[in-house]
Amino acid sequence: MVGFKAAFVNEAVKLLKKKKMMAAAILSILAVMIGQIAVTTIKHGLGLRVVGSVEFPIVVLSFITYTLLPLFAIFVAIDMFNGESSSNTMKITLLRPVSRFGVFSAKVLNLALFIAGNLLFVMLLSLLAGFIFNPSSASLPGILKVILSYGLTFFPVFVFALIVVLLSNVIQGGLAVFFLSILVFIVFNSLGIVFSSYSSFFITSMFDWYTLWISETINVFKIFRQILIMSGCGIMVFTTGYYLFDSKDI
Repeated sequence: MVGFKAAFVNEAVKLLKKKKMMAAAILSILAVMIGQIAVTTIKHGLGLRVVGSVEFPIVVLSFITYTLLPLFAIFVAIDMFNGESSSNTMKITLLRPVSRFGVFSAKVLNLALFIAGNLLFVMLLSLLAGFIFNPSSASLPGILKVILSYGLTFFPVFVFALIVVLLSNVIQGGLAVFFLSILVFIVFNSLGIVFSSYSSFFITSMFDWYTLWISETINVFKIFRQILIMSGCGIMVFTTGYYLFDSKDI
C-alpha cells in the first residue's frame, strides 16, 4: 500500500507538470467562452432565449465529450505509457519498491482523476457563466441535473481512455497510438449511427448516456444494460492492458 501511494503521488506530480494540463484548462475556458458568446449573440441579436443558466452547462458538456475531453484523455494516456517508454523514464519508475500492478493502477487512477478534474472544471466554469449571463433561470433541481450529467459522463469516457491505455501497451509508437485511437473513436461513432439498434455496444455512443437519466421518462432497463456493458468492457480492457504492461520487457 505504501508503495502504491508513492507510485500514485509520483504519477500525479508528473501529470501536473505536463504542459497538456495547462492546454486542457485553456481550451476548456475557450470552449465555455465561445459557447456563451454564441448564446448571448443569438439572445440579443435575434431576441431568442436559446438556453438558461442550467441548460448551458449541458450544451457545453455535449460539445466537450465528443471533442476536447476524449482528445486530452488520449494525450495523457499516451504520455503515461508510450511517452515514458520512449524516454526511458519507465525503467526508473519500475525500479521503485512497488509491483507492476501498483504502477499500472497508479497511472490508470491518475488518468481517471484527470478526466474527473477536467469535467469538474468545465462544469464549474459553465455554471458560473450561466449564472452571470442568465441568473433568473437558475434553480436547484437544474443544478443537481447538471452535476448528475457531468458525473455520469465520467464513466464512458474513462472506459474509452482504458481502451487507449490498452493500445498504448500493444503499440510502441505514441503517434501510431494517437491516430489509431482517433480512428477507433470515429469508427465506433459511425457504427453507432449506422447500427443504431446496437449502439450500446460501442462505448463512444454512450458518451451522452446522461440523457437517459435526466429525460422525463427514464428507461431503467437500458440504463442497467449500459452499466453492465461499460463495467464489463472496462474490466476486460483494464485486465488485458495490465497483462500486456506486466509482460513487457521495458
